[in-house]
Amino acid sequence: MIDQRCCWTRGKVIGGSSVLNTMLYIRGNRRDFDQWESFGNPGWGFDDVLPYFKKSEDQRNPYLARDKRYHSTGGYLTIQDAPYNTPLGVAFLQAGEEMGYDIVDVNGDQQTGFAPWQYTMRRGTRCSTAKAFIRPIRLRKNFHLSLWSHVTKLLIDPSTKVAYGVEFIRDGHREIVYAKKEVILSAGAINSPQLMMLSGLGNAKHLQQVSIPPIVDLPGVGENLQDHIAVGGIAFLIDYPISIVMNRLVNLNSALRYAITEDGPLTSSVGLEAVAFISTKYANQTDDWPDIEFMLTSSSTCSDGGTQVKNAHGLSDEFYNEVFGEINNRDVFGVFPMMLRPQARGFIKLRSNNPLEYPLLYHNYLTNQADVDVLREGVKAAVAFGQTATMRRFGARFHSKPPPNCKHLQLFTDEYWNCFIRQYTMTIYHMSGTAKMGPPSDPMAVVDPELRVYGVRGLRVIDASIMPTITNGNINAPVIMIAEKGADLIKAQWLKRWKRDNRSATTR
Repeated sequence: MIDQRCCWTRGKVIGGSSVLNTMLYIRGNRRDFDQWESFGNPGWGFDDVLPYFKKSEDQRNPYLARDKRYHSTGGYLTIQDAPYNTPLGVAFLQAGEEMGYDIVDVNGDQQTGFAPWQYTMRRGTRCSTAKAFIRPIRLRKNFHLSLWSHVTKLLIDPSTKVAYGVEFIRDGHREIVYAKKEVILSAGAINSPQLMMLSGLGNAKHLQQVSIPPIVDLPGVGENLQDHIAVGGIAFLIDYPISIVMNRLVNLNSALRYAITEDGPLTSSVGLEAVAFISTKYANQTDDWPDIEFMLTSSSTCSDGGTQVKNAHGLSDEFYNEVFGEINNRDVFGVFPMMLRPQARGFIKLRSNNPLEYPLLYHNYLTNQADVDVLREGVKAAVAFGQTATMRRFGARFHSKPPPNCKHLQLFTDEYWNCFIRQYTMTIYHMSGTAKMGPPSDPMAVVDPELRVYGVRGLRVIDASIMPTITNGNINAPVIMIAEKGADLIKAQWLKRWKRDNRSATTR
């Protein structure tokens, strides 16, 4: 990768990263949430959070909607299948069955297996949280939204430790908004800890190093950074013109079909057609808690001729041309093995006390050998998937061109795959955990199970940063669940106070 760095894009827009992501709706695994509860977070077990997944859901797949235990209809957030699939989509599921896996509802009773994707999509277009939740209530008299605004600081009284407002910049001017009840911080796993540190909440020693007076010493702020990463470049050439190739996809006919019938290849989410959850030898084979997710695509790194994906993944021209140049714009399918439970932890620090300066981001990918081992087994399974009889019907053959720094190793050995993984592994943009939820006994916990920041009154964090551990799958759905549950926690607290105050008033 260029400068050995990767690009972390975030959604600085109404709706956050749900406006930018691939719209995948994966809730995670029951054991994820039961583990959160076991860490000392009552109310966050799977049976507790399932109603909040269902609360927002409007499931448009009638087969899935019949399962009332796990799905619901009528919520703000539309969930549907892809309106368009290539012939590879069905083949992916058949290949999974050939390998001995079930076809499952990955948001239902069993996660292990193969499945079509479920998307936050409505009639072929993105259903972001802005479209789902903001648009229907935008005209309410008690709803106020400030656009083109960049928050620079949380206002906290250093003597009382009470959060009382927010400072922000709009149109080049500094402005302040005051809170009557409390401040809710939902800036995401990067900017939430950044704002807390800028406001005097964080590791006191680090804050002093950047000339910020500490208000509350919270060493966990910015720590515990987790992300899902996947191995790129697992591509299989096929003999038929049926995959997503960009220069064949973008044309007037596709545009008209998309505009008129709300389907066609332009509704495809970068060629994602099926998902699989499998367990490597490092996971408990009898336990439904897989450690690898396959993102199965009717496209790959080379499907756009090196115009977009190469840059998004931070690949150098030299690397791309050597590995993928000969298959540019060819018909391929891809398997992206994604590690689900990383052991490595990164952290975020302030570069300075300037709120407009990006923080320092240390992901620490692949610093734990256990992560490399799991990914390696995932890659082996991906290659085996492409060699099934089902996929060979399409003439599937693995593109085995080695990366430049791995040519000296024998192909397909453990040493080769270890090298391959370190050459082309990419973020899936699931940053989380940087203001983790935990009990008072956990010195690295930032918020309590009610999502209230320790040591400060009137401040909550409600976003991906509160996850103690990252969930087993894409985090779009869990973050929306956290928001739904967080909203109920806020309402419950203030309703309790309102009832208490009313009782006091009537007894006087």
